[in-house]
Amino acid sequence: MRGGVPWTAAYIAAKGDPIADLYEDIAAEEKARATYQWLIDMTDDVDIQDSLKFLREREIIHSLRFREAVEIIKADREQKKVY
Repeated sequence: MRGGVPWTAAYIAAKGDPIADLYEDIAAEEKARATYQWLIDMTDDVDIQDSLKFLREREIIHSLRFREAVEIIKADREQKKVY
């Protein structure tokens, strides 16, 4: 259960198209990055800023990896398949 609500498949935001799903993941990572940046700008506590900067950098790396995955899938789709 999540917050007293039973789990449902509606929690999964998958379209069935890997590229569309990856673009949604990229958008989510960018939103999280922006949120961490906003929080960093809101505090002057260095320890909190350091923690938030680590989390922000992690979101950036995730976004980059998702973008790489999109390019790999696009390249694979363009290759002629011979079976």
